[in-house]
Amino acid sequence: MTTTPTYPGVYIEELPSSVRTIGTVTTSVTAFVGRTRRGPVDRPVTITSFADYERQFGGLDPQSPVSYSVQQFFVNGGTVAVIVRAVAAGTGKSATVTLHSTESSTETPVLEVTAEQPGAWGAGLRLSVDYDTTAPESTFNLRVFDITGGVSEFFSGLSPKAGDPNFAETAVNGGSDAIRVKVLAEQRPDPVGTVSKPFAATLPDLTRQIEVKIGTAQRTFRIYDAEQDGKAPVTVTDLALLLERKLRALPDAPGRRVFAGTTVTAFGNRLQIVAGSNDPADTVRFVGEAANNLGLESGVNPPVFALAGGEDGGAPGPTDLIGSEPEKSGIQALRDVQDVNLLVLPEISAYPNIEDQLTVLSAAQALAEEKRLFVIADAPQTWSSVDAARAGLSAFDPVRSNHSALYFPQLELIDPLTGRLRSFPPSGTIAGVYARTDAARGVWKAPAGTETPLSGVRALGVKLTDKENGLLNPLGLNCARSFPVVGPVVWGARTLAGADALQSEWKYIPVRRLALFIEESLYRGLRWVVFEPNDERLWSQIRLNVEAFLQKLFQQGAFQGTTPRASYFVKCDSSTTTQADIDRGVVNVLVGFAPVKPAEFVVVQIEQMAGQFEA
Repeated sequence: MTTTPTYPGVYIEELPSSVRTIGTVTTSVTAFVGRTRRGPVDRPVTITSFADYERQFGGLDPQSPVSYSVQQFFVNGGTVAVIVRAVAAGTGKSATVTLHSTESSTETPVLEVTAEQPGAWGAGLRLSVDYDTTAPESTFNLRVFDITGGVSEFFSGLSPKAGDPNFAETAVNGGSDAIRVKVLAEQRPDPVGTVSKPFAATLPDLTRQIEVKIGTAQRTFRIYDAEQDGKAPVTVTDLALLLERKLRALPDAPGRRVFAGTTVTAFGNRLQIVAGSNDPADTVRFVGEAANNLGLESGVNPPVFALAGGEDGGAPGPTDLIGSEPEKSGIQALRDVQDVNLLVLPEISAYPNIEDQLTVLSAAQALAEEKRLFVIADAPQTWSSVDAARAGLSAFDPVRSNHSALYFPQLELIDPLTGRLRSFPPSGTIAGVYARTDAARGVWKAPAGTETPLSGVRALGVKLTDKENGLLNPLGLNCARSFPVVGPVVWGARTLAGADALQSEWKYIPVRRLALFIEESLYRGLRWVVFEPNDERLWSQIRLNVEAFLQKLFQQGAFQGTTPRASYFVKCDSSTTTQADIDRGVVNVLVGFAPVKPAEFVVVQIEQMAGQFEA
């Protein structure tokens, strides 16, 4: 802001800096696309640990290569992953249950509850309904939980009426990660357990013997005994506390807690008795004349309502993994995710048809080139020997992109579900190594060598000798090797375009990934330039900002050369942006850098000296 002098003296003005820092982007956020046990379909979900994956996608599954790949990613140093669940088109069904109401004269369906995601996992969901609210005559509480763990949600004071502030559909559908509800009628669903009739102001006779049946277990007891219980209950709340204590004191069957875990709740002038069980068969029933006199034969429901009918989706085929760009399904769902750097598709190595594998890989590479990603691909499972790998590599000639790398062989790990050794595609493990190397050394360091032990790997599907490795490496196939003491490590750092015969400038993985890193950083860091006056002042600011960014990388060892001049350059002036460019609204920035290439071949020359001794 310009100061207008009005008196003799010193005026201070703060001027905005012309330096706009170009921040560095992520390099190892890895996207996994494929089959999972549960989770939202075709919707990217970011996780930061395998515990997150277990909670949202159901953990390890023998039918899901993605689940094991994600686990190995985090075991080997990965920190952030994006999961996209894919299922076969037209398959998969969500579990559901319809809750009813008997508040009117007839039983009426009032609430349809559906698992938020398709799959058999929904059969583990349980619902609990009660009326213990601030308005017990018109609202209800809904609790949702998964008997296998991972889900526990509670919604209080729900209303079945669309005009109310806490309308059930709005409150649950907007806040639940597990279910979706649809109100079918403006009535509350019946609560779980046994609900008594309303008690009068004076409680009935509580000294008579009463019979209770939970599941197949039946017990007889007296609610109130003056000698044992002291003062008689006066209010419904007093009765609830006494009845709960008496029920919990009844003997349980071995290994059961249907009586010991019983809860009795007073709401208004009524009681709700629920068995201590998540088994819908364990309904609490009070039988006999005494129960009838106490009004305990009113609403009788199971302790929980169970969802049923869920079906897992079939294994995704090539079309399902590729997905649709308009619908943003499959790998196309990643288009809206900004921070993704690596893409892993562990399922395709098991496809029996090599053409299907190449079709998916080609689509993944096209997306990678558009979004500046890098694809970590698995060699086909059928490559069980060096000869099979050499013979099969020719099929990959049409997809030799510098935005992807191919790894061989399969890795053998202990399956936590069975305790047995089993083969797995290496891509998830390799992605973890990429992340670990980036964090320790930088994206310009090749994710290979003795510093890249493969954690959790017991053996390799194919053991390679130096000569066999020498047959595959020049063809652009990266191998995993096992060495004494060091164990299994990554022993290759070439892109699929890195075969010697192709003579690509993007031969090495760290060079390609460093360029992608610089491109994405500059793409985001120079957005402020748009609509600025296209003149020398702007050009000098661009040069200053980009040079500051590259200088930081130079100091970290990302470039060759001992001086900045020998390592990188930035040109943005009248030689790169002509008057014709200015007239078209274009500013051109030319950035060059000298990448550090990996020392793939170390040659040691030894000369024998004879007859020369110091005097």
